[in-house]
Amino acid sequence: MSRLVRQLSAYAEYHRNGHNVATHMVGIPLILFAIAVLLSRPAFALGDGVAVTPMMVVGVIAAIGYLRLDLMFGAFLAAFLALITWMGSGIAAWSTGAWLAVGLGSFVVGWTLQFVGHYFEGRKPAFVDDLSSLFVGPLFVVAEAAFLLGLRQPVRQAMEAVHRSA
Repeated sequence: MSRLVRQLSAYAEYHRNGHNVATHMVGIPLILFAIAVLLSRPAFALGDGVAVTPMMVVGVIAAIGYLRLDLMFGAFLAAFLALITWMGSGIAAWSTGAWLAVGLGSFVVGWTLQFVGHYFEGRKPAFVDDLSSLFVGPLFVVAEAAFLLGLRQPVRQAMEAVHRSA
């Protein structure tokens, strides 16, 4: 069994209820967006007008991690991380109040959706048992979206086989 299937299967064990999956499909991207906004300040000048933000560093590291797990899912997540990093940089240029309102507001709404979903699930969030699930969550969202579109069915079938054998 591949590392991808193993990690997605472990995460999926905490996300069987359709309402929970639906709240995660919105909540996790919103949390990632919030992190991108909040980590887009401060910007550090590297010289000649080149600025680097903490989000740029975190985004590159996360993208490499996702690409190592799966090229297709990783490429989608890398592109999403690039998009929200760009958006976060724009929002970071706003007033401090507006920047914080968007960043913290998105973070709170995203996590509220997560916990509402786990209320429907009747089970605690996966990160309570394994902090690495905070990294796997976005991958799960991309995988679930791909499955809904009829893509990557062998991955889905392998995950279902793990569930049946457990």
